Amino acid sequence: MGTRDEECDYLFKVVLIGDSGVGKSNLLSRFTRNEFNLESKSTIGVEFATRSIQVDGKTVKAQIWDTAGQERYRAITSAYYRGAVGALLVYDIAKHLTYENVERWLKELRDHADSNIVIMLVGNKSDLRHLRAVPTDEARAFAEKNGLSFLETSALDSTNVETAFRTILTEIYRTVSQKQMSDRRENEMSPSNNVVSIQVQPTENKPKMQCCQNI
Repeated sequence: MGTRDEECDYLFKVVLIGDSGVGKSNLLSRFTRNEFNLESKSTIGVEFATRSIQVDGKTVKAQIWDTAGQERYRAITSAYYRGAVGALLVYDIAKHLTYENVERWLKELRDHADSNIVIMLVGNKSDLRHLRAVPTDEARAFAEKNGLSFLETSALDSTNVETAFRTILTEIYRTVSQKQMSDRRENEMSPSNNVVSIQVQPTENKPKMQCCQNI
């Protein structure tokens, strides 16, 4: 799952998915560059940015991919999800339709991504409290039912953006390191480690020997 890189102990690919306009690109720029652009245009195709953080004394480099949420870019799905170990599924707390579509995005994740992918449901634009259309409790209950972690964020005022990415990266790291430890234990316990392979020459062309003689 995690691959090593020259500057880090682990490199994790995390994808951002959700409808267009929910703030995926601003979540990406806030976490990786601490920037927010009120006039940001819809993402065309795919872009990604990286940032390294420390988890349990290890350097974890996140490669975060962002794609357009519009239907016309759906053809890139399988390549977009390939190798992803984490996903932030984003909706806009002020637009109920973006929350309704979370179920469809979740199905797409299940269809295209690795079955062990770590998923976090993110209700973005929490600064728009006066326009809230999706109750926090409803979204949290949906996340619990589907085995997702959940957080509300605001890319505009930075609320919980750092926490969201750190939480998912820590969860991925723990999952990967536990898997590595368990694989190592299995290898150490495997008897195959002590077996010496012996080359046996084929015998088809040799004259057949009788195994016994009639007395």
